Amino acid sequence: MEFAEKLIVLRKSREWTQEQLAERLNVSRQSVSKWESGQVLPETEKMIEVSRIFNVTVDYLLKPSEIDELSLKTEILEQRQKQMLAREQKRARLLKNGLYSAAAYLSFMAVCFVLHALYFSLEWTIWLRPLILALFLITTAIVILIWAKKSTDTRPQ
Repeated sequence: MEFAEKLIVLRKSREWTQEQLAERLNVSRQSVSKWESGQVLPETEKMIEVSRIFNVTVDYLLKPSEIDELSLKTEILEQRQKQMLAREQKRARLLKNGLYSAAAYLSFMAVCFVLHALYFSLEWTIWLRPLILALFLITTAIVILIWAKKSTDTRPQ
C-alpha cells in the first residue's frame, strides 16, 4: 500500500473529509486531494504532522508493508466496534430510562385512580386536585432525576 492509499484509509478511519484533514494540517483541501491521488507527497513537516495526527510513524507512511496494512485495518475495525458498542450502550440506557419514566408515570396514574375512588367514598373535594397536582410534580421530579442520573452515569450498562 502506497502513501496515498494509507492516507485515504487513515482519514476515512476517523470519518474525516478531505476538508477536515486539511484544516487540521493547515493546508488546502486540494493539497490533501493531490496527496491522496498520488500526484505529490507532502513536505517533510506536513508528513511529520500527518504521522502525529494519525499516531503512526513516518516510516509506516512511506514504506509499503502488508503487515502494516493488516494492523491498520484491524485497528479501524476495533475502532468501529467500539463506536458500535458505545451506540448500543447509549440506546440501551435510553430504553432503560424510558421504562423507568413510564413506570413512574404509571405509578402516578394508579395513585390517581385510588384517590379518585376515595373521592367518591369520602368528601374531600377541596384536597383532591391539589393532591393530584402535587403527586404529578413529584413524579415529574423523579423522572427528571432518573434521566439526570442515568445520563451522567459513565459505567458500562
